[in-house]
Amino acid sequence: MSDEIPDAAPVDEPGFAGFDPVPAPAAASPYRVLARKYRPAHFGDLIGQDAMVRTLTNAFAAGRIPQAWMLTGVRGVGKTTTARILARALNFQTEDGGGAPTTDLVKFGIHCKDIIEGRHIDVMEIDAASNNGVDNVRQINDAVRYAPVSARYKVYIIDEVHMMSTAAFNALLKTLEEPPPHAKFIFATTEIGKVPITVLSRCQRFDLRRIESGTLVSYLANIGRQEGIEAEDEALAAIARAAEGSARDSLSILDQAIAHAAGTITLEDVRSMLGLADRARIIDLFEQVMKGDIAAALGELRAQYDAGADPAVVLGDLAEFTHLVTRLKLVPEALKDNSLNQAERVRGGDFAERLSIRVLARTWQLLLKGLTEVRQADRPIMAAEMVLVRLAHAADLPTPDEALKALRDGSGMGNGGNGAPSSAPRPPSGGGNTALAARPVLASANPMPSAAPRAMAQPQVLVASLEDVVALASQHRDITLKLALERDVRPVRFEPGRIEFSLASGASRTLATDLSRKLKEWTGQTWMVAVVNGEGGATLREQAEAVKGRRESDAASHPAVKAVLERFPGARIVDVRDPRAAAAAEPPPTLAGDDDDLPEAEPLFDDSEPDFDGIDF
Repeated sequence: MSDEIPDAAPVDEPGFAGFDPVPAPAAASPYRVLARKYRPAHFGDLIGQDAMVRTLTNAFAAGRIPQAWMLTGVRGVGKTTTARILARALNFQTEDGGGAPTTDLVKFGIHCKDIIEGRHIDVMEIDAASNNGVDNVRQINDAVRYAPVSARYKVYIIDEVHMMSTAAFNALLKTLEEPPPHAKFIFATTEIGKVPITVLSRCQRFDLRRIESGTLVSYLANIGRQEGIEAEDEALAAIARAAEGSARDSLSILDQAIAHAAGTITLEDVRSMLGLADRARIIDLFEQVMKGDIAAALGELRAQYDAGADPAVVLGDLAEFTHLVTRLKLVPEALKDNSLNQAERVRGGDFAERLSIRVLARTWQLLLKGLTEVRQADRPIMAAEMVLVRLAHAADLPTPDEALKALRDGSGMGNGGNGAPSSAPRPPSGGGNTALAARPVLASANPMPSAAPRAMAQPQVLVASLEDVVALASQHRDITLKLALERDVRPVRFEPGRIEFSLASGASRTLATDLSRKLKEWTGQTWMVAVVNGEGGATLREQAEAVKGRRESDAASHPAVKAVLERFPGARIVDVRDPRAAAAAEPPPTLAGDDDDLPEAEPLFDDSEPDFDGIDF
């Protein structure tokens, strides 16, 4: 057997039997997302930034071009895109070598394409998040001295500049203030507060605004026509709301919606894709909460959750609608906003007429707090349900100033501050206060006196001084509270229904709360008990000791007492009693011993000592 192996014929030769040459498939062009495909290339393509475009156009026309710009704004509003357009405007040059810095960039120059695509040798884009040290800035300071290779200006675009260290900022200051005439700096940041003021003062600052929903809807509709995609107006409005003023976010969501729908984009497609709730159902949920219909509100929330809505998104939409109703109440012209759908315009206007500002403000605060709880909860749906319960119960409670006014007027707070009598009917589903119970009630922010004051339920107890409160505590055998009132309370202000005092050293911090609860229980009325800063008056015990000291001093100067003290060296006065009070309370005290010694001084002494009443030896 021969060890030689015959050479195999190549498969691509025409003479190889059974095989024909197969042409290689053409390379498929990669897909470009809409956010990159429709990225603005000149100032005319920018949307929602008219003020900045006008300022830059006038500056370039007048030749007033600064050495540095600072662009700030939320994500996706066009900071980096504006920086590239600025670099293109600075380096605009025609094929014949002519041209000058201009904002008229409809036609492309010889440098424009490379600048827009981010690959021009004289336009350096630097990410400050990964190049934030002093060494990186030193490289910039060294390179900036050299002239550009082909363009008019050497442009440094530093994105997320707030990520640079303090030392790096300081190293850049001198170059930034006096750069070479061929160098320009453009900074972009989402957190302008982290940029040192020394850097801001050397730049011309532009705040890029969030793009309005109506503008975004028109923008998305135009891109949909160019892509040959049909989309419902309500679907585009939902995308614009979810983008929160960001053009890039809206294009990313639209890209996702095109793939999700695989045809005409409907509102239901966007809702299911983003986990959004139906706007009409959000308004229904708002109405049920404002009516206090807790059972219906919880059922609606659970139905939206089962349909795929995120509980946090539902509460966020509720907060957004609360803000809309508040805005419609204060600015009725907002009804003409084209971004509002029919349900928001009609029902939102109706709620604005029926709900008071205090109800809307409290609802907004509870929703903001509830959103944080829902996002942190292990079971968001449960947390969201508890937020709705709080909303339904608290939507119509009185504000603190209304509560104080009601207490002063003696009207009580049995009606929840709504102005309606406490006997007003509740909704059959029960549980919450009814902010939407009646139109006239909601329009008023001032509580009205209750038709049946609670004070009629039990006898009136007269409490006109702190001594009366102590007596009341003694009557109810609350010795702990009685001693605390005598020892720890320094009165500042006392009037029916209100007590203000400061605490003595070592007093219980819950004394005010305990006293308020006890007075409510004993008198049947609500008392406002407050601890205030500053010095109050003397405590009852200090007052009693001062009175006792004065009486002992007066007694010591009595001739009869002097005679006793002189006759018995080392004796001291233990107690002094009022003769009239002692006579009314008990038989006159007598001295232990000879009754004929000092008959006139008998009422002055205490009978507690067996040897000599009132005198301690």
